[in-house]
Amino acid sequence: MESKPIDFKNLSIISYPDPLLRQPARPLIEVNSDIHQLAERMIDLMVSSGGIGLAAPQVGVSLRLIVISLSGKRHDAEAYINPELDNFHGASEMEEGCLSVPGVRAKVRRHAGCTVKALDLDGSEFILDAVDMTATVFQHETDHLNGVLFIDRLNTVSKMACRRGLKQLEITYQNR
Repeated sequence: MESKPIDFKNLSIISYPDPLLRQPARPLIEVNSDIHQLAERMIDLMVSSGGIGLAAPQVGVSLRLIVISLSGKRHDAEAYINPELDNFHGASEMEEGCLSVPGVRAKVRRHAGCTVKALDLDGSEFILDAVDMTATVFQHETDHLNGVLFIDRLNTVSKMACRRGLKQLEITYQNR
């Protein structure tokens, strides 16, 4: 766990270009009550912000934990601990946004499907096959665990189209 206790009440989503978003997250060693609280708080933040996925690094916690709710509703949210993706197949291009890169959206090319291996909040391992939007969300959130943002996956034209929004986020970050 973190060297200092997590202040669950004051967790909030951090924004680009915060350097914490670029740090690879550490694997979770133990699933305990702190991890349950963290997952619950992340779900609250994700849902209240209108998101469908959120990774622990996006709330400033460097642990390999993501939460996903494709419907954007709390009752559909699931937590995934130490997710690993493999068996990638196909190609897909979807418009993506990110709660840590507000106001910026662009088409991102990713794999159309993959296999996800993770632990649930009971510490039990499971495997699922993800396709289409589900695969995209898993790839997007797992990228966060590796210090990668969706804007890193844009082609040159898309990067140019997003330049103004990213510059504004950089100015806002510097002036906070």
